[in-house]
Amino acid sequence: MEYSSLYEALPFLKDVGRERREQFEEYFKTAPSWLMEAFQIEEMDKNVVFVRENEPVDTIYFIGKGIIEAIDYRFYGIIYEFMRFDKLYAMGGMEFIMDLDRYRTTLRTVTKCTVVKIRRAIFEKWMRTDIRALKHEAKLVGEYLLEEGRKGRALLFLQGSDRLAMLFVERYERYAKNGVLHIKGGRQDLSNATGLCVKTINRSVKKFADNGWITKDGNKILVDRNQYEELKKIIASVMDPE
Repeated sequence: MEYSSLYEALPFLKDVGRERREQFEEYFKTAPSWLMEAFQIEEMDKNVVFVRENEPVDTIYFIGKGIIEAIDYRFYGIIYEFMRFDKLYAMGGMEFIMDLDRYRTTLRTVTKCTVVKIRRAIFEKWMRTDIRALKHEAKLVGEYLLEEGRKGRALLFLQGSDRLAMLFVERYERYAKNGVLHIKGGRQDLSNATGLCVKTINRSVKKFADNGWITKDGNKILVDRNQYEELKKIIASVMDPE
């Protein structure tokens, strides 16, 4: 397809980074005009839950701008953030691949987001008539499930501050700019992301700061390249002691 058609349908792509633009171009490389005519663009504020686990899958979502997270409420009523999405995925695509009619997770915006919506029936029509698009979606679902499995296995062995170290390492690899990761938000956000209580988070942050593995800057936490390498050593000592 002509990428100009995609940019006409999704004008915000002109304002996003190259990586995200290329992800959209690759995903919708063979998209027909009738699919693009069905695109709906929506602006969402921060902290909006737009997909709830066990609700019917009626819409497929693509994140054009911003970051979203998958959260779980099932364990003792605690909010646990178990995955952040900064790549292009079809939210609801996994359910289509697995022939499920209800969403399998709850999704919430972390930042303000620009979202592309497609009705499930239209998305399914495209997938069932375009083998290239179907294979690409299956590949992305497989990559996501592999990452989830890897993280789940790691959490079996990481306890306390080690879990926080892994979170900082993962976020550095995804979000660091100019060699520095800026972590905003309170201790509760870190608790949600690790499954640790706030008391343990406070102890761990103090330990990391005292050892020079992070830098506290008011309400923010900074991690530079050298600190990132030290945090990686903590994780390696547990997961790969040899």
